[in-house]
Amino acid sequence: MTRTGTPGRTFEQRAHVLLGQPSIGRNLGSALDTMLGTRAALLAGTDLEAMRTAGEQIRAHTIANLAGYLEEWSEKAEARGTRVFFADTGAEAVNYVRDVCRRRHASLVVKGKSMASEEIALADALETDGIEVLETDLGEYIQQIAEEPPAHIIAPAVHRSRGEVRDLFNRVHGTDLSDEPARLTAFAREHLRAKFLEADVGITGVNFAIAETGSISIVTNEGNGRMSSSLPPVHIAIMGMERILPSFRELTVMLPLLTASATGQRVSTYYNVISGPRRPEDPDGPEELHVVVLDNGRSAILPTEYRSILHCIRCGACQNVCPVFRQVSGHAYGSVYGGPIGAVLTPLLRGMEEAGDLPHASSLCGACTDICPVKIPLHEHLLGLRRDGARERAGAAERTTFRLWSWAWSSPRRYRLFARLSRLGQFPFARGNRVRRAPFPLSRWTRGRDLPTVARRTFRERWSDRGA
Repeated sequence: MTRTGTPGRTFEQRAHVLLGQPSIGRNLGSALDTMLGTRAALLAGTDLEAMRTAGEQIRAHTIANLAGYLEEWSEKAEARGTRVFFADTGAEAVNYVRDVCRRRHASLVVKGKSMASEEIALADALETDGIEVLETDLGEYIQQIAEEPPAHIIAPAVHRSRGEVRDLFNRVHGTDLSDEPARLTAFAREHLRAKFLEADVGITGVNFAIAETGSISIVTNEGNGRMSSSLPPVHIAIMGMERILPSFRELTVMLPLLTASATGQRVSTYYNVISGPRRPEDPDGPEELHVVVLDNGRSAILPTEYRSILHCIRCGACQNVCPVFRQVSGHAYGSVYGGPIGAVLTPLLRGMEEAGDLPHASSLCGACTDICPVKIPLHEHLLGLRRDGARERAGAAERTTFRLWSWAWSSPRRYRLFARLSRLGQFPFARGNRVRRAPFPLSRWTRGRDLPTVARRTFRERWSDRGA
């Protein structure tokens, strides 16, 4: 079932479509405020800054030594029977998974929530091979039957009201359900449960990998993650290469940061550590465990000033506080990664030519940086990418314009002349003390906001009069 994104080639076009659906902003605001309130209550009285500093230091150390920790993890994992595949590109990762599914003659895949698999459009590729792919996370399942991508990293269907979910279930399944959350959840559980026993392959993401033991860990609030990884005979985990930690000691810091920042919980309902496929003495577990370590542009970020974006633990906190995201959801970003994290990460992974408008999808209020549990300077990265994009896009005319502007403002005499000419030039467009419709290119600014007029007398002129 192919998921279709919001129409539009640019963020501006997609946001325009979504802003025409006021329920999105209302639903998001209500849900995200609840999540933020739960987080605040949980963290009250704790030394949050000390936790954030520890998280930042752990992630910075790990990413600085990423190659060594990946090698250590890979050796330990393979010694436990895990089959490790390093994929340079999304296409390599997809092809590896397709090969495993073909070899096992898979017809049904159950899938836990995985942003990395969404990033490489894995489900679409498997469905092209005639394999049924069933999302088993409730939010992801809602989005799948709605034929939409996830709208939030942690809560994929957070933009929908329970009435909308009821109507969707009734339309797709021919039921007559109420909008009671417990009833909707029970129906989804009943529908999905048998699929876990029928599935040939289970696919999940990876929250953290532990280098010292070769283990992977999966953090969920639903039992689907545990069942997708243990009931089918084959488990395939898709892991971004940066999701590594040196040892369980660091995990004891990162786990509370993740759960508190993501959902305001002290610990998630289900927390799994998986160290290889089933052994003869184990009562359950898969016959095969494959971990696909995904690069897909991440290694190119390592030597850049944006390296700290790889510290991200995918908690979604930056999305929860972003005033832009809260109005349009992740669907406006044209990527599985929405909000501030997506506005930085997507251009770095896909290139500025394809996603260079995303860094402008921000008010630069800095709330994302303030809430990030590992202190990623998101607003500074947004500014840096805006600078990079302007440098790439600037043509001869734009460069000449800014050189002239710089020349005009670099001398007091020329600055005064520029102010006088601007005062005269604004006359046809001014209404009172505001320019409400300016000529191009300033028209793009005044289309959504007013522009103050140049004062009738400049500060220097008034100061000169006082001095005289």
